[in-house]
Amino acid sequence: MISLIQNELLKLISKKKLIVITLIIATLISLFTYAQFKEAERMADRYNTTDWRTTLELQIADTRNRLDGNRITSEEWRQQLEIRIQQQQYYLDHDINPLEPGAPTFVRRFLESSVSLLLPLLIMIIAADLVSSEFSLGTVKLLLTRPVKRWKVLLSKYITLVLTVSLTVFIFGVLSYLISGLVFGYQGWSAPILLGFQTDGGVLNVTNVTLLPQWQYLLMAFGLAWFVTLVVGTLSFMLSVLVKSTAAGMGIMLSCLISGTILSSMVSSWESAKYFFMVNLNLIHYLSGSAPPIEGMSLLFSFTILLLWGIAALVISFTTFVRRDVF
Repeated sequence: MISLIQNELLKLISKKKLIVITLIIATLISLFTYAQFKEAERMADRYNTTDWRTTLELQIADTRNRLDGNRITSEEWRQQLEIRIQQQQYYLDHDINPLEPGAPTFVRRFLESSVSLLLPLLIMIIAADLVSSEFSLGTVKLLLTRPVKRWKVLLSKYITLVLTVSLTVFIFGVLSYLISGLVFGYQGWSAPILLGFQTDGGVLNVTNVTLLPQWQYLLMAFGLAWFVTLVVGTLSFMLSVLVKSTAAGMGIMLSCLISGTILSSMVSSWESAKYFFMVNLNLIHYLSGSAPPIEGMSLLFSFTILLLWGIAALVISFTTFVRRDVF
């Protein structure tokens, strides 16, 4: 089994996809770091202060003015803004800066923005052709003529995927910290983060709110991001088994991920949509206390749904690959 995994890793390295993904991550982080820096400058100019309490008070006032106007017609969006105001007021009341400057804060915010689309897209690039490329290149016959059971061949590819997911998330975290630290500094690991905000009928529930140092929050957030990325990688892996064309498999998964981003902001009244995997990808938002896309969804619910989708994808992948006729 170890030799099979080594062989798959060598194939992956020879395709240079990991290098491409690393370059994409580094480029995007550089762009977002610059954008974040310019945003901080704009906020300082707009409110004419660098004091975080004054800035937060003015942001709350701005949001209240928006809510009092008639420009916001979406009831879901109004509810999210009201919850955001309540959270910001809670931070003010407890004298906690939610945006403590530093690279760890940038990593936290960038990860929260990337968990439902960017990271899944990156791992999809690798997972979508792990099996289908063997068919398109015609190497599958050579692979299956070796005295190794088919399920072991597929398992070696899946273990390679798990290792790749882990490496991608690790690279994402390290590069985010190193690059953003050049601009924002490397301090902030022990900054306090509030965890456990819940929403109940559009009202913020702070009963279970607890205080954590930022490094503990980041550990939990990266654990959830790793799980989400692995589930999307497993689904892409299943498509790679079912569809012999890599382009078709990537197209299907890309459509699902983009539709998930759209559905998450539009499906509050469609309750059964909460069983789609793509609506449950943003697990980290449960940590920060953001309102779920559909009333009644929770971290445990979304985690369970993703786990079931991942298990089903694995069963379908192995069943299909073992029974498929190869000519």
